[in-house]
Amino acid sequence: MLVVGVDVGSVRRSGGFSWAALDEERSHGQDDPTVLADLIVDHMRSGGRVALAYECPLTVPVPDGQHWLDLGRARTGEGNRPWSAGAGTGALATGLVQVAWTCKYIVDRVPDLGRVTTQLEQFADGSARLLLTEAMVTDEGKPEPVDGLQDQADATAAAHRLEEIVATWRSTSVSDLSCQSHAAFNLAAAAALHAEMRIDPAELRMDIVVAKSKPAKLAESS
Repeated sequence: MLVVGVDVGSVRRSGGFSWAALDEERSHGQDDPTVLADLIVDHMRSGGRVALAYECPLTVPVPDGQHWLDLGRARTGEGNRPWSAGAGTGALATGLVQVAWTCKYIVDRVPDLGRVTTQLEQFADGSARLLLTEAMVTDEGKPEPVDGLQDQADATAAAHRLEEIVATWRSTSVSDLSCQSHAAFNLAAAAALHAEMRIDPAELRMDIVVAKSKPAKLAESS
């Protein structure tokens, strides 16, 4: 299994788009998203499975008509970093396009891709080979820069947290955040459908897996 963390950002700015893949070679890269996409394609063509975590909001709560005052409020687990704040909305706009682009790149090059999902159980039981998830790397979970590259460190932290969630999903919560009492609008599922991937349309209303990086001391002790 290939686990990848992606720090979304401008592909025109050096280091704006960064990624880290947890495999035997501990791959990483910046700027050119085709390098990452080709790595995923090669892995899937050989029959491998891939879990992707993008550092941008990929599910948002939609309250019912009676609770309109909750429009734009934080999800459960976000704390003082709601998806609707300035940084969150900027990352959402940038990241959603990059998720959709990556999905289309993959589906065009992996003819036997099969089913795609945002639900961990379907990935874990083998019914889907590609898992799309969200990463959150902020505040106390922010890692130290590696060789002066903060975005690279963030992508690595996201990948490690997703790897941990996948490995322990039967015994722990499958997500660090949720829309909980409100309906979820799953943007990753929408991006997959836009790319004409095989994904259950019902996932549009399901919470996505969110991998929130741990504080440094907790991460070191786990």
